[in-house]
Amino acid sequence: MLLDFEKPIAELEAKLADMKHLADDSDESVNKAIEALENKIIDLKKETFENLTGWQRVQLSRHPDRPYTLDYIYEITSDFIELHGDRNVADDKAMVGGLGSIDGQTFMLIGQQKGRNTKQRQMRNFGMANPEGYRKALRLMKIAEKFNKPIVTFIDTPGAFPGLEAEERGQGEAIARNLKEMMMLKVPVICLIIGEGASGGALGIAIGDRVLMLENTWYSVISPESCSSILWRSWDYKEQAAEVLKLTAKDMLHHKLIDGIVKEPLGGAHTDLKWMAKEVKRVILETTADLNKLSPRDRINQRIEKFCAMGVYKD
Repeated sequence: MLLDFEKPIAELEAKLADMKHLADDSDESVNKAIEALENKIIDLKKETFENLTGWQRVQLSRHPDRPYTLDYIYEITSDFIELHGDRNVADDKAMVGGLGSIDGQTFMLIGQQKGRNTKQRQMRNFGMANPEGYRKALRLMKIAEKFNKPIVTFIDTPGAFPGLEAEERGQGEAIARNLKEMMMLKVPVICLIIGEGASGGALGIAIGDRVLMLENTWYSVISPESCSSILWRSWDYKEQAAEVLKLTAKDMLHHKLIDGIVKEPLGGAHTDLKWMAKEVKRVILETTADLNKLSPRDRINQRIEKFCAMGVYKD
């Protein structure tokens, strides 16, 4: 799938492929032309992806080939064991979690999971968790706390499921309880936004000692489309909304709403899963090592202070 801003790059890459197909290895002039075109493509990619607008980064975060939670988990762990159910109502397939080892260290890994095809998307409810999903996530976090295992959450959701039945079963209460309980967890908590980070659906598993965003992701109280429909009664202004919302990783870091940005390969995470997973693994291990130097009480105090310092207000 090609996004609009990727088309000029794709055209040059198609031209390069034709040149390589027709080129004679012994023709030095053609080889020089190929090398020049390769360099031009690299320069164009750098220029394009370093200057993306907010809406373009939203589009990249939704790319159908972008890695999802389980893609990262299976890449970075050697023995992941998924755990199911909230022990109350059901097992929410939109929220996955379990224990896995990363370089010999056991972590509790939790995240929203989208689907690759229509059947999977229906099963995973497009990554939109019900109350059971947030209660399952909290149950797994409490298990991690009991056995002193660090927690890593992967955030990628267009929002919590907005259906009437979800509200009837306590969607708001489930998310609110997670916010409170995650603030007081005694083990290290690392939160990674790997795609879409929309509203309370994202925040419900995003209270951590370190909140990090991948380079081409977004994090906001509302999606650009929904913001546009509320303010302008139309989705036609979603690009303007994306800019005004300041939802990119750079914006979030500038406003001290996150703790860092994880670099993606040129072109986005979907262009090189193994490289991206390796980078995510490195960040998890380094951050965990730093957090382990602090006592549980210090981590909790810093966590509370960090989130209480967010926002602007006047007396």
